[in-house]
Order: sequence, then C-alpha cells, then structure tokens
Amino acid sequence: MTTDPTTAARPRNRRQLIVEAAGRVFSERGYHRASMEEIAAGVGITAAALYRHFPNKYALFAECADVMAQGLVAALDEVPPGAPLTDVLDAVAGVTVAYRASGGVYRWEARYLNREDRRRLRAKFGRIVGRVDEAVRREYPPADERLRAVAALGAIGSVTMHRTSIAARRAESLLSASALRVAAAGPAAAGDGVRPVELPAQPVPRTRRAEILAAAVPLFARDGFANVTNGQIAREVGLAPSALYRHYSGKVDILAAACLQAAGLLAQGVERSLREVTGPHEAVAALAATYVAYSFEYTALNSVAEAELAGLPADLRRPLIHAQREHIAVWEQQLRLARPELDPRQARVLVHAGFGVVVEAGRSLRWRDGPDHRGAVTALVVAALGL
Repeated sequence: MTTDPTTAARPRNRRQLIVEAAGRVFSERGYHRASMEEIAAGVGITAAALYRHFPNKYALFAECADVMAQGLVAALDEVPPGAPLTDVLDAVAGVTVAYRASGGVYRWEARYLNREDRRRLRAKFGRIVGRVDEAVRREYPPADERLRAVAALGAIGSVTMHRTSIAARRAESLLSASALRVAAAGPAAAGDGVRPVELPAQPVPRTRRAEILAAAVPLFARDGFANVTNGQIAREVGLAPSALYRHYSGKVDILAAACLQAAGLLAQGVERSLREVTGPHEAVAALAATYVAYSFEYTALNSVAEAELAGLPADLRRPLIHAQREHIAVWEQQLRLARPELDPRQARVLVHAGFGVVVEAGRSLRWRDGPDHRGAVTALVVAALGL
C-alpha cells in the first residue's frame, strides 16, 4: 500500500495554522476585505484545500473570533479559585500575547458575527471579566470593581491592536503590571490635578458635503462600513443615491473624510491641552484627559476611525497612519520624560495600554458622558501608564 505524499506531508495542526493565518488577515484587513485566497496563501495551501477545513469565509471568521476567548477561558480555568489577582492577570496576559497577531478580531470585527455567535462570544468574555472582577473585589476596597476589571483587561488586550516590536515575555510582564495598577486604582484619584479639557467643537454641517459626512458616520459606527449602502446615506440627507457622487467619488471617500476629521479634532485637542503644562507628569495627565474627553464626546466618529482604518486603500490610509504615529510620539516622549526608566518600546506599549483602557471602560459605561465618568476613566489611564 502506497501513501499519498501530499497527505503524509500535511501537518497535523493545519486547522490551527489556518485559524492563526486567518486571524492575522482579518485583523489587518477587516472581515470584508479579507479573502480566502489570501488566507490560504498565508498557510501555503490552495483555496480549494482551505475549503476542505472550512465551508466558507464566515465559518472561518467565527472560529477566529472565538479562539482567543476560548484560550482565555481555558487558561483561567487552570488558575485555582482564590488565586491572587497577579496570577489571574498573568494568565490573561500570556494568552493574549500568544494570540497577539490575530486577537484584534474580537474588538472591532466581531460585530459582523451573527446573533448566536455574538451571544456565545459575549458569554465567554463575561466569564473572563467575572473572574478578574472576583479577584479585584477580594484584594481591593470596594469601588467600581467591575469597571476596574474591564479596564485592566483593556490594558492587556491593547497589545492585539498595534505592532510595536517587543519580546513576548517583556510584553506579558509590562501588561500584567499595567493591568494590576488599573485594578488597584482608587476612585479618589479621579481627575486629581487634571485641568478641564476644552475640545474643539465638531464642525456644524453647513454644506451638502458636510451633511453627507455627518449622516454617514453614525451609520458606519452602528452597522459597519461594509454594511452601509449609498442609498442609506442618501436617504438620511434627502438625496437620490446618484446625487452623492456630486460630492464624493465613492463611499470609501466618505470614510476617509470621517477618519481625517477624527484625526484633526484629536490633534487640535492635544495642542490645546499641552499649552500650559509645566512638566511631563502634568503633560501625560493632560493627554489622558484629552483622549478620554475626545472618546466620550466623539464616540461614533472615533469608533469609525479606529475600526475602519484598515478598510481604506493604501493611498488614503497613509496620511492617517502618519497622524496616528505623530499622536503616539507625543505621548511616548512625555511618558519617557516622566518615567526615564522606560525604553521607547515599553513606553509605546504602555501608551497603547492606556488607549485600551479607554475603549473597554468606555464601552462598559456605554459611553454615558459626564465629569464623573471622564474623571474615573482618566484615573485608570494614568494608572495604566504607571504614574
């Protein structure tokens, strides 16, 4: 009996390799722009071979969205009940860093899951949050424990949303320590020493082009760019779909305009917040308060800019990536002045951890705006940064 050499050479963990490759592609390009051919090429197989493992792109996507959540649940199940919070956070950090390249799928792209798959995913993350929350309650005074647990997980999960090169062990240690500081942050610190933030007003739509942009942003935020049609946008402003082309060459140009508006508003807010600061600690606190205020005030615009950037063509994405890097460079410089022991990569990882705190804490608070919520989240960001 002869053995088919193709079958003999097939790795036993091919399905796992496919999921890992798909997670990277979905994270980098988004669900709708990713193709089965591109994913198959990443594993070194044909698309036809890929379909022997997954019947369609959605089935593969659903498994990618679930794999990190399942890994976290399994890792936490191995941590003994009553274990110290540090053990719980170390377990979370270990799995998250291991799935770093593909773990970003759950944060933005999971909205494209069907209702039942979303329900299962939420249940798993609910178990993860519950386990962290239980450890926080056991070790620290009662005060917003659930918020601190969610924010701590946001600090760790942030590593899936950027590409800063850092060794896995260093990343795990840095993120676990950051998350522990978030979990320990007391409410008394909320807003301490932070000046009120004056953000630029979102432009009032005074032209038809501006009206189209203002109408499209909440639709993109609610349904996802790929699911919104020109007809939906046109109806919001009382136009025929064909009339949109007199103002934008296509839907993607509306998205690019939204991302540019978000970047501009944030840059203006940062410029205002740093005008009168007297030192790096005050500068970092001002940056944190500004980013929190921006995220609460322009929630839909910010979520579109964060979630849909990968869907833009390279020529439209380039200036936005440059603006992002400039923004992060300001944070990195001030944080390293405040904490000279940090090297550039460590500082960058912590800056992103602060952003992750804002995203998850804001979601937990359902983005209900107010000085108390802004102050509480700002305090958690400052704690994540180690100040």
